[in-house]
Amino acid sequence: MDAEISTDDVHELIESDADVRIVDIRPKSQFDGGHIPGSENIPFHTLPQRVSELDDADRVVTICPLGKSSVQAARLISSYEGVPEDTRVESMAGGLEKWEHELESAGSVESDAPF
Repeated sequence: MDAEISTDDVHELIESDADVRIVDIRPKSQFDGGHIPGSENIPFHTLPQRVSELDDADRVVTICPLGKSSVQAARLISSYEGVPEDTRVESMAGGLEKWEHELESAGSVESDAPF
């Protein structure tokens, strides 16, 4: 894991169309209830089996409700031998609890926290 990244910096990455994979590690039901636009859902319990999906990523930001589990997820991704050594892997500090921007859910945009 390279570091933690602030919610504002994640928002700027999204707004600038940066080449970043935003990985929300919450269960699918929570993800479906509301998530950061453009993020993908890889629940934490499936991450060891699905980490190879991130082999081509140049930058990965992990997301969770409070910013604790996402640190563990970022460490797991960083340690995976299939992810290139120069891939930048970060955890979003404070998690979705600190996210002050809009969330996307099943075809709409919401502002309420999804958990």
